[in-house]
Order: sequence, then C-alpha cells, then structure tokens
Amino acid sequence: MKIGIIGATNRTGNVILQEAQSRDIDVEVILRDHRRVSSDAEVLEIEPTLLTSDDIEDLDVLVCAFGTGKLNDSSRLYPALIKHLIEITKQSSVRLMVVGSSSCLYTDAERSQRLFDEPGFPEAAKNSANSLNDVLKLLRASDGVDWTYISPAEKFVFRAPRTGHYQLGTDFRSYNAAGLSEVSYADYAIAFVDEIQNHQHINEHISVVSR
Repeated sequence: MKIGIIGATNRTGNVILQEAQSRDIDVEVILRDHRRVSSDAEVLEIEPTLLTSDDIEDLDVLVCAFGTGKLNDSSRLYPALIKHLIEITKQSSVRLMVVGSSSCLYTDAERSQRLFDEPGFPEAAKNSANSLNDVLKLLRASDGVDWTYISPAEKFVFRAPRTGHYQLGTDFRSYNAAGLSEVSYADYAIAFVDEIQNHQHINEHISVVSR
C-alpha cells in the first residue's frame, strides 16, 4: 500500500505519517518545499493545487491534513484545494481521506446545530470552522469519489499519551465512558491509519474519541 500526505509537516499530518511508517506503509509527502521534511519518506515537491491525476496514480490513498490556523488566510484556500483534489481523484481508484474538525460535529438530534454554532465557540476559530464545514459539503456533493472525513473529538489533545484505544463515532459529538469528548493526536492517528487499511467508512463523516 502507498499513501500520499498533504500537510505532513503539521502536527496532525506528522503523527499520521509516523503511524503509517510504523506499519511499513509506503508514504509519499506532498508539499511545496522539501526542506521542511524531517522524515525519510519519499517527497513530491509541488504546490498541492497543481497536482494532477498522473502525479497520484501510484497511490492507494491521498490524505489531506492541510492546516488552517485560526487566524490564517490559508483557511480560505482549503475548500479550493479540496475541490481540486476531488477533481483529480474522481473516477479513479485513489481514495481521498481528509483530516476533519470537531467543529463540524452535530450537537443535537435534529441535526440543526454543530459545535461551531454553540454559544461560546471561539470567535477566532470561526473562519477555520466555516472553511472545514465547506470542505465537508464539497465532499458530500461530490460524485465518483471514494472519500472519508474524520473528525477528532471536541478536545484534541496534542501532548496526551498514545493509549492505543479509541472508539469511533458518527458525525455527532460523542463521549467516552468517562463522559469526555476528547482524543489524543496519537490515538487519532491510530484510528486514521486503521481506516486507511480497513477501508470501512466509504463516503462518510466519522469521529474519534479516546476510550
């Protein structure tokens, strides 16, 4: 199996890279500047929006872990990037897997409210949240694309330990047995790479909570 990762130099993309390599999955890092790569993974130095179907034809899975910093204008570029990735994976055997956001998870049974609609949601994070929701809308509206969008739990904790245990949820905010909606980056990466290998949630928005 071979996967390509866009965004492998940010926190989430990097832990997915490390988890994949620990399982002897062949990984290609796709980015603008090869000097930012600290791993021994194969590198394709290209602006991701310039990728072609020929560039990814040897991949089984294309992972998009594009970072959208809370105050960064790059958040406006994410939907455009996803639209492009949909076009180059459409009607191909390359699966598109996207690192999602907890902000897009539903919080009520009527599916009328998402986490980013709740009172107190940080104003500084709203641009990023809207961008990631637009990404999800594009995936759901796509045709001929094998995609999966995976949200972390509400609290996504970088320095929390790798327990090796997690539970999958749907597109609703979910909780573990302790009543917590949280997941470590490491456990999220385990769930993400499990889904890469198991290919069980086709064209679905799912979520991950630590057990």
